[in-house]
Parts: sequence; C-alpha cells; structure tokens
Amino acid sequence: MSELVTTTIADGVCEIRMNRPEVRNALSHELIHALESAIATVEEDHSIRAAVLAGEGKSFCAGMDLKAVAKDPHAMADMLRALSRVARRVRRLRVPVIARVQGAAVGGGCGLMVVCDFAVTHATAKVGYPEVDLGICPAVVAPWLVKRIGAGPARAMLLLGGTMSGREGFERGLATHCVDEESQLDAAVADLSARLVSGGPNAMAATKRWLNELDGSYEDAVLDAAAELSATMIAGEEAQTRLRAIWSK
Repeated sequence: MSELVTTTIADGVCEIRMNRPEVRNALSHELIHALESAIATVEEDHSIRAAVLAGEGKSFCAGMDLKAVAKDPHAMADMLRALSRVARRVRRLRVPVIARVQGAAVGGGCGLMVVCDFAVTHATAKVGYPEVDLGICPAVVAPWLVKRIGAGPARAMLLLGGTMSGREGFERGLATHCVDEESQLDAAVADLSARLVSGGPNAMAATKRWLNELDGSYEDAVLDAAAELSATMIAGEEAQTRLRAIWSK
C-alpha cells in the first residue's frame, strides 16, 4: 500500500503531500496521523527553511472522510480533535508553510489551507466551508479563518456555508496567491518557496512566533473549545440525520 503522506526535501524546502487521491485526499484517522509524523520531520530538521503542504491528484483536500466513520459518531469527533492538533502544529512550525491548492479545498481541507502562512490556488479551484449545510458546526476551523480574513467576513462566510471558486476565495482572502490555470501552480509555489528560503532563518522563526502571539495562535484553550464544539455537534442528531441522507443517495 502506498504511503498516505509523502515528504520530499530539496533546496531547503520540504513538500508534505497527502496521498489519498482516490478520495480527493479526504482526511481519515490514518491520514491525519501520517500528517503529524510528516510535520514532526519539519520540526526536527533544521536544514528545512520552508514547507509546502500539497495533495496528490485532482484535489488538495476534500475535507473530513466522514463516510469512513459513518457508523461511529465518536470516531468522527476524535477525527475533529486530531485535525485541531494538526492545524496547530502546522501554524507553529518555525518555517513558513505554503498550501498548494488545486481542485477542491473544502471544510477541513479549507481549514488546512488557511492555517498555512501562504496559500496558492488557481481560478477554477473550489474552496469554502459547507459545514452548516450538513448540520455540522465549523468551530474547529473558525479560529484560523478569523485570523486569516477577520471576524466579520469569517462570520458571513461560515454562516452562509457553501463553496466558491478559487478566484473568489483569493479575492475574499482565503488564498494569498492565485494563478489563472492549475498548470501554473508549481511555478508559482516554486517562486514563492525560493523567496522565503532566501530570508534569514532566525529572523523568519522569530517573526512567525511573534505573529502567532499577536493573533492568538498559541491560545490552546480557545482551540480546544473549538474542537470540542465541532465534535459535540457532529455527534448530534441533526448532523447525523443530514449525513445519513447524503450517504443514502
């Protein structure tokens, strides 16, 4: 069986690539744990100067693989808590992190996109937070969205639900960079990575720590509460009823 996450290091850049293309890199327990191991590689290797979070195949990440735990709401809740841990570790890496976003980045996938320092997508990608449409509370991703686009815009986006194009996502602040065609993504990510690697590593790490202090990225009590709220809601009857209706189609 192929690895669920692959890591490649070249020229000071570590690419962490989710590798479940058959399900658009939907987040399972196993994939989340593999992401944590890959993040540990970046934490421990001080030759790494920047990281890229990517997805194999047609999509970056289609969100939580809820079908994989459809009969166990408690397992769904555990996955949300694990996603919260991964997001924190990505945010707190000493090196800048770029999300390379092709195809779909929705729900938890969009959460991974915005927790990164940079996100490069393309005009026809599909991004956003459809959780409320499914009876799910997007609390676990909300803190990172608020930090990215501000409280007011995040409120409107999460309450309305749905998705949008990569171009609109860029215009509304979800992505920091947007190219016209998916074929241009690699060049754009490579250019951005090279620019980041050229910075002073100590200055970069200190700047990231200070920015994280300023925006509350170290406030574990808030992040824990967010994960628990999402976990409680997804195990509730409203979410379970709506999810069962979708899975039965």
